[in-house]
Amino acid sequence: MSEQAGQRAAAGGPPVKRGRDPWRAGFFCLLVLAILGAGAWALLGSSLLVVQHEEVTGNGTIPAAEIVAAAGIRHGTPLASVNTGAAARRVEQIDQVLSATVSRAWPDTIVISVRERTAVLAVASGREFALIDRSGVTVRWSQRRPAGMPLLEPAPARLRGSLDVLAAATVLRELPARLRKMVTAIAAPSPEGVTLHLRGGITVVWGAASGARAKAGEVLTLLRTGARYYDVSDPDTVVTQG
Repeated sequence: MSEQAGQRAAAGGPPVKRGRDPWRAGFFCLLVLAILGAGAWALLGSSLLVVQHEEVTGNGTIPAAEIVAAAGIRHGTPLASVNTGAAARRVEQIDQVLSATVSRAWPDTIVISVRERTAVLAVASGREFALIDRSGVTVRWSQRRPAGMPLLEPAPARLRGSLDVLAAATVLRELPARLRKMVTAIAAPSPEGVTLHLRGGITVVWGAASGARAKAGEVLTLLRTGARYYDVSDPDTVVTQG
């Protein structure tokens, strides 16, 4: 203890603090760097946390192998370096996929979750039927029209992204179940000119997709009259014939 420090201690004053040990500070810095380096090596450089497995969920008709191939993630790739967003966008290039998400399941698995498109309309093409979703995307082909799936006729010149197809699919979706089961075909030459063809040769001029509840109520009531033609495009002025 220095003479000055001793005098302060004898006088009852606070002891003089020594400077921080530079060797101890350096040791802790090296320790932190070592931990960070070990963590980075485990994530990116070792063979412990790399892609070894893929798990596909949500697929019903699309083979898991096709989805994995589209994702394009190689085995042995460090899990932390996988670009999950880019992989999901590649999977969404499959026509039948509506949306996809890709995530990591530590320590070695990639999980690919897909939401498939749902066919709502059938379109005749030669001797086959293209089964399309509400966006006009062909989900699959079939030799026969599935029971209960309405036929879109005539088919628009362009299916994918067609506003006419979207209008037809929207009308079908908003119909009450009782009325939807009666629809055998639907025509949509324009988004405002949808027409339904029901079992028994009944025609319903629906018009635009708006006002579905009021129009459906009118149709269900008028069906009791036994007519063959109904125009509910304007629910305030309903026309029936036959």
